[in-house]
Amino acid sequence: MKTLVYLLEDDTDVAKLIDRTLSQQGLEVVCLRKLSEFEVALKRRTPDLCLIDLSLPDGDGLSMLSAKGPLGAIPKIVVTGRGNVTDRVVGLEVGADDYVVKPFEPRELVARVRAVLRRAETPGQGAEASLRRQVRFEEWQADFDACTLTHADGAVESLSSSEAELLLAFVRAAGRVLSRDQLLDATVGHHDSPFDRSMDARISRLRKKLRDDPKTPKIIRTVYGAGYVFSSDVIED
Repeated sequence: MKTLVYLLEDDTDVAKLIDRTLSQQGLEVVCLRKLSEFEVALKRRTPDLCLIDLSLPDGDGLSMLSAKGPLGAIPKIVVTGRGNVTDRVVGLEVGADDYVVKPFEPRELVARVRAVLRRAETPGQGAEASLRRQVRFEEWQADFDACTLTHADGAVESLSSSEAELLLAFVRAAGRVLSRDQLLDATVGHHDSPFDRSMDARISRLRKKLRDDPKTPKIIRTVYGAGYVFSSDVIED
């Protein structure tokens, strides 16, 4: 069965370009112009990946990105003309797995789509992954197969595939300082883009889900000038 991609894009020319590009790679693409059409399609069939524009005729695509929204943990990539740093950070913090700015190189879009799909299939797994699929730390239990965090009080937080990958990179290297470059290599891989600060946005989003005070974080600490360190003890289940 082909990988199903939902494309939420109101620009006909851009939609045709993306449809043609991904179809040539063997993916099935369903093009939708409005949020209302997108929501109806989601009820009929669950896609493997969603490409979402932000500026749409009947609303802002940001409303689709939250893990608590209708897409849940379905991988999602923003494809938009809104390329300033603020929009990128907000998109990633809200829940996007990646962010592509128009105009884009079709080959780059394909590469990013493939990368996000790989992470969704095996979240957090790099070569020779050594940890089991569930770990405990502090008052949390992380399930990397289900992409969930469960707190001791019973609350459950959904993780996107990129958040699960990032968290697993941290727990694998608990107690070691990881630079942004190391975290990029362990998760999304390097992009030919100066926007490596996107890792800071992902870490901010993960801290929020872990209830880790951004001013005085105890789980994911910032080591200024060096990177980040996962400070909690990790227990494999």
